[in-house]
Amino acid sequence: MATSNDLLQGTLDLLILRTLALEPMHGWGIALRIQQLSKEALQIGQGSLYPALHRLEYRGWIKAEWGASENNRKAKFYSLTRTGKKQLDAEMENWDRIAGAIALVLKGA
Repeated sequence: MATSNDLLQGTLDLLILRTLALEPMHGWGIALRIQQLSKEALQIGQGSLYPALHRLEYRGWIKAEWGASENNRKAKFYSLTRTGKKQLDAEMENWDRIAGAIALVLKGA
């Protein structure tokens, strides 16, 4: 099982943006969704998740609003901004390019 420390630098931002493209979520929900979608292969710890959320919010790619979670607790809900949607598209294109290049190297080995 990979943790966020095992992820390629910048990948966590892409995973968060992609997850929030589905629907607004609170931080713990984002971590759970990434874990579920990766079939338990990726587990994002709070020590990596929340600094990334703050960084993305600072860049204007996501916004946060307070609301009530499923268990009626106060939580910050994050959603993509218009700029974040554009950044997600750019990040996905970059990921495809990098993954293709890595595949070429691995096939040549």
